[in-house]
Amino acid sequence: MSAPSTLGMESSAVQAHMTILQRIIGRMAENSRSCKMWCVTLVSAILALVAFRGEANHIFIALLPTALFSLLDAYYLALERSFRDAYNDFVTNLHDGRYTTSDLYIVPPPPRASVLLKGKLWAMFRSVSVWLFYTFVVGTLALAWWLIL
Repeated sequence: MSAPSTLGMESSAVQAHMTILQRIIGRMAENSRSCKMWCVTLVSAILALVAFRGEANHIFIALLPTALFSLLDAYYLALERSFRDAYNDFVTNLHDGRYTTSDLYIVPPPPRASVLLKGKLWAMFRSVSVWLFYTFVVGTLALAWWLIL
């Protein structure tokens, strides 16, 4: 059996592997966007019901989906960053000539514990795309509560 050969950037196998990684990254970004969309949808529906009933204290029910979607959004963003790191490692190893044919098409998912333990999830909460959006949602809920009172 021959030793695995190193690969170049022009290889169709390398291009296919890079496409796989890019699509995974794209799916994680789409999941993050969907979290925001569903959060707005559910919070809007709850606000409409609360405004119809005129009971301001029921607005606090909307904090539950807001908290859950912010956690899920941060998780998807942490996964996206982990796959971006894998993509960058792939390209670095490819340029350094350390990538071989036996390394192709192996895309191990980042371990869940590793995402949480490395602090990436908490770091994603501090990301502008997460904290600014969900702070705005909570601010909107507070304003609606004040207006309905």
